[in-house]
Amino acid sequence: MAGKNVKKVTPLMKQYNAIKVKYPDAMLLFRVGDFYETFGEDAIKAAAILNIVLTKRGNGSEQETALAGFPHHSLNTYLPKLVKAGERVAICDQLEDPKQTKTIVKRGVTELVTPGVALNDEVLQSKTNNFLCALHYGKKAVGIAFLDVSTGEFLTAQGDTAHMDKLMQNFSPSEVLVTKPKKQTFYKDFGQDFHAFFLEDWVFKTDYANETLNDHFGTASLKGFGVDHLQEGIIAAAAILHYLRETQHHKLKHITAIHRIAEDQYIWMDRFTIRNLELYNPNAANAVTLLDVIDKTISPMGGRTLKRWLALPLNNSSAIQKRHEVVQYFLDNTTLLQKNQHQIKQIGDIERLISKVATGKVTPREVIHLKNSLEAIVPIKAQATNSDNEALKVIGDTLHDCELLREKIKETLNEEAPVNILKGNTIANGYLDELDELRSIAFSGKDYLDKMLERETEATGITSLKIASNNVFGYYIEVRNTHKDKVPDTWIRKQTLVNAERYITEELKEYEAKILGAEEKILGLEQQLFNDLVIWMNEYIKPVQLNATLIGQLDCLCSFAQLAQENQYVRPLMEESYDLEIKNGRHPVIEKQLPPGEPYIANDVVLDRDQQQIIMITGPNMSGKSAILRQTALIVLLAQMGCFVPAEEARIGIVDKIFTRVGASDNISMGESTFMVEMNETASILNNISDRSLVLLDEIGRGTSTYDGISIAWAISEFLHEHPARPKTLFATHYHELNEMCETFGRIKNYNVSVKELKDTVLFLRKLVPGGSEHSFGIHVAKMAGMPQQVLHRANKMLKKLEKSHSSEELTDKIKGIQEDDELQLSFFNLDDPLLEEIKDEILDIDIDTLTPVEALMKLNEIKRMLTRKKASQV
Repeated sequence: MAGKNVKKVTPLMKQYNAIKVKYPDAMLLFRVGDFYETFGEDAIKAAAILNIVLTKRGNGSEQETALAGFPHHSLNTYLPKLVKAGERVAICDQLEDPKQTKTIVKRGVTELVTPGVALNDEVLQSKTNNFLCALHYGKKAVGIAFLDVSTGEFLTAQGDTAHMDKLMQNFSPSEVLVTKPKKQTFYKDFGQDFHAFFLEDWVFKTDYANETLNDHFGTASLKGFGVDHLQEGIIAAAAILHYLRETQHHKLKHITAIHRIAEDQYIWMDRFTIRNLELYNPNAANAVTLLDVIDKTISPMGGRTLKRWLALPLNNSSAIQKRHEVVQYFLDNTTLLQKNQHQIKQIGDIERLISKVATGKVTPREVIHLKNSLEAIVPIKAQATNSDNEALKVIGDTLHDCELLREKIKETLNEEAPVNILKGNTIANGYLDELDELRSIAFSGKDYLDKMLERETEATGITSLKIASNNVFGYYIEVRNTHKDKVPDTWIRKQTLVNAERYITEELKEYEAKILGAEEKILGLEQQLFNDLVIWMNEYIKPVQLNATLIGQLDCLCSFAQLAQENQYVRPLMEESYDLEIKNGRHPVIEKQLPPGEPYIANDVVLDRDQQQIIMITGPNMSGKSAILRQTALIVLLAQMGCFVPAEEARIGIVDKIFTRVGASDNISMGESTFMVEMNETASILNNISDRSLVLLDEIGRGTSTYDGISIAWAISEFLHEHPARPKTLFATHYHELNEMCETFGRIKNYNVSVKELKDTVLFLRKLVPGGSEHSFGIHVAKMAGMPQQVLHRANKMLKKLEKSHSSEELTDKIKGIQEDDELQLSFFNLDDPLLEEIKDEILDIDIDTLTPVEALMKLNEIKRMLTRKKASQV
């Protein structure tokens, strides 16, 4: 009886279940005939993501299961959608011809495509790397590795969590591999934004890692790559190679080296700075990023290089100057610039094409595309070699002309080679005699058949004979019924029609066998010759990858020249000094968003470590304080990535770290308050500043009460001023009380963003001028936003009342009065109360002559708190 309860499983579903068990974390696309099918939970997910029909298999039976599928030839349409949705997709194909077996067809997973392991053009974006990342939590450091399997770029680094966080923001991996025991730690450190996949712990072991990498590169040690000391980074890198093997990616000859991300060679920016400056990811839906504005690159390699340069600006003045010299050379030689750009336009994504060669996924048409791209490099090489610029000459000398590779492709492949090898006509005529002969047999048949028809017509006297073929019967001679009495006895009848009979002859049979055999042989030969070519091309992986790198760099430098030409950018003077001097600087993004004809109000910024270390910028909201802060950082960044800058003049002492903080930002995570987040971020700056740091603070302290905010902003400014590193700082604030600091701290200078008051309106002039500002003009901003008149009227009344009761002189006078009036003291205080005794001492100890207004505010706030606590305790 028990046996009756066992569900019957069809052989197909038995096979499916056995394969699915091996890939529990992936969506299994199961090839059944002309369709890829998904079952159960996979089908429910696939139907939702792909917007395809969800049906049932075995409807109403015990084996009923959800089912969703699509035609196999639509794989390139649907696969990218699944991968972009974050799915890991196992493609299970039929491993034998169904016609050749009487049992169930053999099936197996031929590829596992995940967000970080994709070679499909529809998944990849041409100007963006698709990085797979691995993260290893070591005892002393965190190791990280990035691999773009589509280009072969392989990078590693190690450091603290903050450094890993910055790199994750810079490289934006599509998928991150982490050990299973560290799952919660990873989410705590990096949030839920990344597609993470968790591997077994044994993958992240030292011995296994060294063995895996040395085995892949064919080396005895990793010293030659300069990464042998990065043990945690090596473990992360090996985890990536392990994962590639697990996902059925075994052809990896294009991963030829691994490079260290040298932290000390680039400007340090943490994740908040990268986000605040909107370098390549916008903070709002339709916001424009810096990358959107500066990207004039033409090639995919140039686009990816530009992103890398933006993520990792240099901090070495000679390397920066080399880039500036090339940009200047192109501006001085615009004809050469145009010639280079014209040639670069002819170059496809040779970096990804050669990766496809290595992985065996390249099509005949792509090989022709690679050859044409390499031909377009030849004039670029000549122009660069013959130029007067040293850096360009080096590029010209290093570019590989790949002449042998180009010639080999040219003589092997037909220039009009198809996308699919099965379409035929891939190999060039004249390449192989045997192939030419077979083609002659297969494709010159019309003449032969015409002659046969002529002979048979003459022999039989039947004038209406016709020779043709179809898929069912092959070749035949068709005779109308009126002439069938003239048909020779040697002809064999094949098919009877209403008005005619179809026959075959021995000669026609032989011819058919010859033709069909020739077509089959042609297809086999073409596949073999093309595969041989692709294997031979593997020898050129490194030269083509080197060319891709150099063309990417050249494209970037041309892009910088184009940008400078179009937008009046100037060459910055790079120095080893600690000074920063920008004359009439502009915000590169905002100036492009202004209405036509409206000029951008340019501003000067001068910072140094001796006279003007900290600029305190006050001014109303919406007046442009934040824009001045950001444009200063962006000008430094542009300069140090090798670009010219939006200014009249710029003199920049090399900066090694840029920190930005925006008070009361929207970065509320892990349930922390806005203020707590702000303080954590600010503490990170204060603990990491160097003598070449640029610090930009925007409205720090506004996430808490006014007096607390003023106190914190004051303390931070004082700390930066007194710190031995003396970091260059711009501090935008609406706390006008901070203007008092310049009287005590010699290197703090006050500036304000000027406004012009006209009766009831305020004009924001957006010009930075020396001196502090006295008003916040908040009510004027409210008016501009369309606030109702009665609210504005009441706000003005309250403002005047508050200003009167909180003037600095009045505060000081109140304290002085309390100190001097003994009778008031005796009547106000119950001296038996310890708290009030403490408050009395506080007031009497104040030195009125040295008290600044902001200190008076803070002192009163402190006393008020003490009294509030007393009142609360009495209640």
